[in-house]
Amino acid sequence: AEAREPCQAEALLAALATADQSRGNRKPVLAVGRDGITLREYRHRCFEVATAATVSIYDRSGKRLITIYLAWRPELGQATMTRMLTDLLQSVLLQWQGPVPQLAYIADSGGNESTFYEDCLRRMLHPRTGQRLHWQRVVDYYHVAERIWTMAAALFGKNTRESTSWARRMLKSLKKPSGVSRVLHSAASLFRRRSLQPSASKEFWKAYRYIQKRSRFLKYYDYKKRHIPLGSGVTEAACKTIYTQRLKLSGMRWSPEGATTILSLRVVHLSGTWDATFSAYLSSLPRFTLQPYDQKIPQPAAIAA
Repeated sequence: AEAREPCQAEALLAALATADQSRGNRKPVLAVGRDGITLREYRHRCFEVATAATVSIYDRSGKRLITIYLAWRPELGQATMTRMLTDLLQSVLLQWQGPVPQLAYIADSGGNESTFYEDCLRRMLHPRTGQRLHWQRVVDYYHVAERIWTMAAALFGKNTRESTSWARRMLKSLKKPSGVSRVLHSAASLFRRRSLQPSASKEFWKAYRYIQKRSRFLKYYDYKKRHIPLGSGVTEAACKTIYTQRLKLSGMRWSPEGATTILSLRVVHLSGTWDATFSAYLSSLPRFTLQPYDQKIPQPAAIAA
């Protein structure tokens, strides 16, 4: 675990160098994601939220070169994950000598995910120059798509031809210039022309305000042009590969100590830094020389009687 961060930073720096020399008409992208997953702790039979994070490098053509994974067991406030992710980003930016890549943070609008952006990324300074870094906040496209389908069901009924047709049109419009305004204008116009039940009206406005409140983070047409990922699929997949396949299958049990150990091993393996991390660990061990067995077998001492 102690050798994890330096080796992950080294892998990210190598990928940044490759991305900087790649062919394409856009700047490389350093994309960060973060998400939570519910786990049931065996000892106390209660459900808690663990957290996973990813750091990915995209080259100038938009190809993902590497993804580094982080994970931590359930913790109130998730302060350890915030520290781990911040330290890794600061280490990479401190050592990187080339131009600063595009910095993007792609996540849903959960409490810890939003707090990390507001309290850490938005205020982050470059560790060498001291200048304010610009992080592009992106709200996950697929979470917004769920709200569009909710509005469609409220307006036209669930699983009807009209609701499916309208939702698909809005999903395409969302990726066009001024896409959020198009979606909100169309939804509000249809709401005024239709009479909805109170429950359907409540669901409609809940989904509508979700999109309206986050409209400045939903400029998907601009993100796509700059090769910034629109969705947090990489981080969602990390929750599955790190947690679900090891701590949530049938019959699996875990304790906080055991989860910490296995998560450290899994993130090193999935990040592709196992060999470097293990070599660094071996190098940190105290050096000693193996002594061969003495060829001369000592004679037992005579017993005085």
